[in-house]
Amino acid sequence: MSKLIEKLRSEDWTTVWVSIPLLALALLAASFMPKVPNSLITAKAWGNIGLLFIITFVVLVAGLSIMGKQYKFKSLILSFVVVFAISILALVVSGVKEVKYYGFEAVFFSVVFGLIVRNFLKVPEWMKPAIQGEFFIKVGVVCLGATILIQEVMKSGIFGLIQAILVVSLVWFTAFFIAKALKVDERSAMILSSGVSICGVSACITAARVANGDDKKLSYIVSIVLIIVVPMIYLMPWLAKLILPQIFSDPTTIQEVSGAWIGGTIDTTSGVAASSTIAGEIANQHAVIIKAAQNVLIGVVAFFIALYLSTRRTAEGNGSKSSRPSFGIVWEKFPKFIIGFVLASLVFSLCKETDAFIGDGSFPCKGVAKMFSTVFFSLAFVCIGLDTRLKDIISRENRNVLWSFVCAQIVNIIITFIVACILFGYIKPMWA
Repeated sequence: MSKLIEKLRSEDWTTVWVSIPLLALALLAASFMPKVPNSLITAKAWGNIGLLFIITFVVLVAGLSIMGKQYKFKSLILSFVVVFAISILALVVSGVKEVKYYGFEAVFFSVVFGLIVRNFLKVPEWMKPAIQGEFFIKVGVVCLGATILIQEVMKSGIFGLIQAILVVSLVWFTAFFIAKALKVDERSAMILSSGVSICGVSACITAARVANGDDKKLSYIVSIVLIIVVPMIYLMPWLAKLILPQIFSDPTTIQEVSGAWIGGTIDTTSGVAASSTIAGEIANQHAVIIKAAQNVLIGVVAFFIALYLSTRRTAEGNGSKSSRPSFGIVWEKFPKFIIGFVLASLVFSLCKETDAFIGDGSFPCKGVAKMFSTVFFSLAFVCIGLDTRLKDIISRENRNVLWSFVCAQIVNIIITFIVACILFGYIKPMWA
């Protein structure tokens, strides 16, 4: 019994336990939950910041207590005030209209601000108790699961779902092969492949936690994702308008193929929305739906990565590659917070389907879950920045990661173009 209790107090399980009340708040009290402020000049903004501080600090204290980690309350709260303040600054900057348009998410600024403190101002001992990046990321991943709704995949219809599965599968394995050929380590290759093939930042973070990847490499890959998104916002609609009219004559078909192409290649949801708006209204609708369909596959890819690594580690532990590990041993090594991710997705999808917790025809619970996920990811990347030296980022090994990502993104553009043309340019019109 004591062994079971000890296992249930591991970091993976703890992140599930502390996420349950967070998601319950999203379902039961969505209208009372604070929002991430767009500025710091109003009393309401500071009220929201205060509530977010209390919620996130309670989660941290509860998590450390469940895991049995020793801490001094006064030191922890002082440390967390600084980490939280940096993350809020990143969230506010990312919410600026011009910054949001270009797709730079809060995690990018969280890493940058954390790096500045780490490399130019240094990190004193008193700041270290709240630097719990691994814990914050896993809580964010579980909350992210609540934003992945099955209904959104169904909106894309059979063609959108087929494209999502084909593109994610083909691009993931191609990107992984390219990264390995350029001597990128296996776990970083998995993170990179997930980011290119699925949906950028969220997929990178989830894959990194499942694969137990290096946080410094994760922050570097996320930065690449967010930087490359900017030129692609303009490149993709330009390419669509240049190429597609030479292949198809029907304007609606051109728009649908444009949307499918943009939605399958640009790695952030905000970037997809901005780019597809340039391409046209129909393109915008298709692009956002296609991106939603790909987002749902985060959990599927994470599950198979976890299953593969769990099985392989077990086989290696038994001293034989050919040994067949038992289900129990694979289960023991499987990252349990992914179970929380999947359950959160199922519960919120069921609530949406049954019209529970819906107000004014909307589903505000999803927005609150997304907000929690964003806040905890921001906290996590502040911690990663505070733990990272700049010379680690510009190392020769990371240059290989950059070239791998660029090559994989080019392949992604080509593969998605072919799939989108076949499905939305030829098969769908024939089907209709």
